[in-house]
Amino acid sequence: MQVKNTTYQLIGVLLLVFTSCANSEQENDLPNILWITTEDMSMELGCYGDPVAKTPDIDAFASKSLLYTNAFASAPVCAPARSSIITGMYPASIGSHHMRTAGRMPLEARYFPQYLREAGYYCTNNSKEDYNLDYTSSEIWDESNDVAHWRNRKRKDQPFFAVFNYIGTHESGIDNERKHSRFTKDLTEDQFINPNDVKLPIYFPDTEITRKLWARYYSNISALNEYTAKILEQLEEDGLSENTIVFFYSDHGAGVPIHKRWLFDTGLKVPLLVHLPEKYKRLSKKQMGSQTDELVSFVDLAPTVLKLAGLDIPEHMQGRAFLGNGLSPEREFVFAARDRMDERYDMQRAVRNKQFKYIRYYEPSKPYIQYMNTPEKGEIMKQIRAAYVQETLPEAGVRLMATTKPNEELFDLEKDPNELNNLIDDPQYKEVLSHMRSAHEEWSIRIKDAGLIPEPILRSWEKMHNKSIYELLREGVYSIDEVQRVALSEDLDGLQQGLASDNEAVRYWAAIRIGDHPEWKNAELLEILGNGLNDEDHLVRIASARALIKMGVEEKSFALLENELNSADEWIRLNAVLVLDEMGEMARPTINALQSVMEDPNKYVIRVANRALNNLLGTSNVVR
Repeated sequence: MQVKNTTYQLIGVLLLVFTSCANSEQENDLPNILWITTEDMSMELGCYGDPVAKTPDIDAFASKSLLYTNAFASAPVCAPARSSIITGMYPASIGSHHMRTAGRMPLEARYFPQYLREAGYYCTNNSKEDYNLDYTSSEIWDESNDVAHWRNRKRKDQPFFAVFNYIGTHESGIDNERKHSRFTKDLTEDQFINPNDVKLPIYFPDTEITRKLWARYYSNISALNEYTAKILEQLEEDGLSENTIVFFYSDHGAGVPIHKRWLFDTGLKVPLLVHLPEKYKRLSKKQMGSQTDELVSFVDLAPTVLKLAGLDIPEHMQGRAFLGNGLSPEREFVFAARDRMDERYDMQRAVRNKQFKYIRYYEPSKPYIQYMNTPEKGEIMKQIRAAYVQETLPEAGVRLMATTKPNEELFDLEKDPNELNNLIDDPQYKEVLSHMRSAHEEWSIRIKDAGLIPEPILRSWEKMHNKSIYELLREGVYSIDEVQRVALSEDLDGLQQGLASDNEAVRYWAAIRIGDHPEWKNAELLEILGNGLNDEDHLVRIASARALIKMGVEEKSFALLENELNSADEWIRLNAVLVLDEMGEMARPTINALQSVMEDPNKYVIRVANRALNNLLGTSNVVR
């Protein structure tokens, strides 16, 4: 009996050893994955054909990597874009589409590094997060700080996923000379870019200051080259190059006007390089050292990493893996969105294939370039504004100084890479327009675009039901279809019906659309809008007041807006002050109310009120 028990024990030990060895062997076969990312950079790299950029190390890396010529951010600004990277989901699908918000992650969804950690990966982030969601770092990362590194893992045979984020190319490093000096302090003299050598973007006036700052941007990229080289050297020093798949990309376009925050390619198109060492070349049908025009979106990054790690892709992820085994067909379109940028709302959506770009402006009554505190402080924007007044701004820039936008834009990027010639009314492109327009509307419904739900209403719904907007729209608590139909409508009868909807988001859009057409004014419409001042929803009241003011009914409407400045909801206050700012000189009677919110807890409310007061009082007060 003792012998039998001993035999069983020996078998158990052998099984344990065998299982441990098998797990260790499987773990050792997993690729390490390294991301080198940078902020606010478009395509200004030598490997992408830029003759000015001094990026020899990145170019050398590109020569043995896959170079993607059609990689796109899901949003042209960091926080929403980064929320899609970390989740594999569109920001507008999970309520993380506004800049500086805190979306609620759906209960069924998880951040992709969590799946890697469960599979045995050591996951580090050095160090920017900015995911625009309500989260804690420890639930996502083993380490997330400015010393996080694969070298910190206890077992050196443990596979790792490591992210290194370079901040030196951020827009603040262009305008802020002190920051620029810090980022470039280790560059040699010949690594700096001469202002006389740069080719300015076609929107910019050719001035000494503009050239100086654009050259500064290029010099920051020279520093990025050194940063990248250092990380790759560390990989070599540790003998990990042949076991590590390396990605290099930017989080969106350059941090200058008409790039960052814009749905043009200058804001969305990013460099993407991926190197697969010999051991893992089977995971790509394309050869290292080659270029590919495959369309790639930021929502594709998470499923791609999971696929490379041999993991299943969760159903909630909305992207597709573009590397690995058993891939689905390449995508026909990439989609992108712009929503609130700091203190200004301007809902825009873009669809792009390899040749065409379609942009839908949901708020066409707003100018292309709304006044936003952060970019307006930048010297390049100041140069653009001054050149416009002096009538020296290039025509490409003048076009974007218009005070309103079309409902739609369509560009043939092969013939018009700078997106200057709107083809909406060209009969030759009628079928293309229909195809792209349908792609947008179908995508919006498919992902249940929460951008259609105004921010205060969205957050009130989440609070009321204690669920994320993602869950509420998928459970059918609210329908997105009717909201989209009204938001895109130009039909007065349909919009009047929308004012009577049970859905406050529908009523809001109906009032906004009607307010965009003061020429529709009639007695019946004024009566309906007047009733809207008593709507149970604050935002519908604000939208109704806006429409009435534009139709000449001011006293009650301004009184309501002043009252809404006292709301306990910061986003209601922001929407109210935005309407007052929009009304310009007509808002003069509300100066005292505007001054009363100059210490609002929400800095965005202060920014808008300050702008309105500067215009009304002829002052030039500056706020943070």
